[in-house]
Amino acid sequence: MIARSSALWRIRPDGVTFGGMPTPLSRRNFLSRASLAAAGLALGGAAVPGCSGGMGPAATSLQGVAPRRLRPLAPVRVSEDRVIRTVAGLRPFRASGFVVRADRFDERTVVHNYGHGGGGISLAWGSSELAVEELAPYASPDDGPVAVLGCGIMGLTSARLLQDRGYAVTIYTRDLPPDTTSNVAGGQWSPFTVSTAGQTTPEYDSQFEDAARRSHRRYQALVGPRYGVRWIENYVPRGAPGSPPISPIADLYFDEAEFGPGEHPFHTPYLRRFTTMLIEPGILLPRLMDEFHLRGGRVAVRELMSLEEVLTLPEPRVVNCTGLGARELFGDPELTPIKGQLVVLLPQPEVDYITLAGASYMFPRSDGILLGGSQEVGEWSTEPTPPVVARILEGNRDVFEGMGRFP
Repeated sequence: MIARSSALWRIRPDGVTFGGMPTPLSRRNFLSRASLAAAGLALGGAAVPGCSGGMGPAATSLQGVAPRRLRPLAPVRVSEDRVIRTVAGLRPFRASGFVVRADRFDERTVVHNYGHGGGGISLAWGSSELAVEELAPYASPDDGPVAVLGCGIMGLTSARLLQDRGYAVTIYTRDLPPDTTSNVAGGQWSPFTVSTAGQTTPEYDSQFEDAARRSHRRYQALVGPRYGVRWIENYVPRGAPGSPPISPIADLYFDEAEFGPGEHPFHTPYLRRFTTMLIEPGILLPRLMDEFHLRGGRVAVRELMSLEEVLTLPEPRVVNCTGLGARELFGDPELTPIKGQLVVLLPQPEVDYITLAGASYMFPRSDGILLGGSQEVGEWSTEPTPPVVARILEGNRDVFEGMGRFP
């Protein structure tokens, strides 16, 4: 569900940050004041910077942009009788950012790849590539199979990249798609809620940017119905014009423009547009599972309860992609759940854009219109709660009311 980001961000005097969690943690202020792309969801995905300033020669300057008219947009029909399901997921959040690191236990090697907060879908390919590179000095493909712990987006991308380098791989997991946390992600490419500004190191900031860029390149190669990846416009209703903070990955958000009063159908005076990718976990994860099996991968459905159990696996090299499970399994108390909830409406094929409006966001997918957003820090329950569901519906209803009157 949620998904999205961290890192290298600059902090403005008003406290707004990119890539980390706002200070104080307020998704409404973060999105409305910084014009960010709300991340995918309840978990693993959803969103980050609407970019400008520092984007390079391909960027469109907000100053001197000629007035324009936004293309027609079909409104989302938000009502209780169109709700087909409600879901909740837990983002595995670390204030200091996600972990990619090799640990040695006598002759055994464990490479960690976990703690991506709301940016799991967005960062998966890049972070997993870094993890595979961490493993390389300790094992070649000729040294035998590698164990991957977890079968969410991090586990599957790690396993596939290992196979591409010639490793035999066994995945150990308690849950399989569609019952993993990654299946609850919204899937917008925009790493959000991945770390807290001011609590990361320069080394981590560099790691975040590297992973984001690698992952973005890989997803571009997967665009199309086979993997459920497509380019999509994002619209951010705003009360006033202005530039968002500087982001080191601002150039990965394209075709930015701002529309003023009378130029768009939303109730706010101004509207920011930019383009990202939308990834549908319900299409991507089964496809990766199929490819994993076609390349000879093996899956063992098994819950590992302790580090001792991990160290007795027949594979002496392990890639740990257990998300929140790493808190107990590998003793990482910094891992904290951030619960996100989604309300899914009947599909509307005519809706072909994302909205990010304060605390409310909308992703149009083939399996339904996803409405969010919520962030419940430290909440471990994965059951949707009626008050949050009602708030999500109300917030998104406010966004789309009146759009039909726009000429």
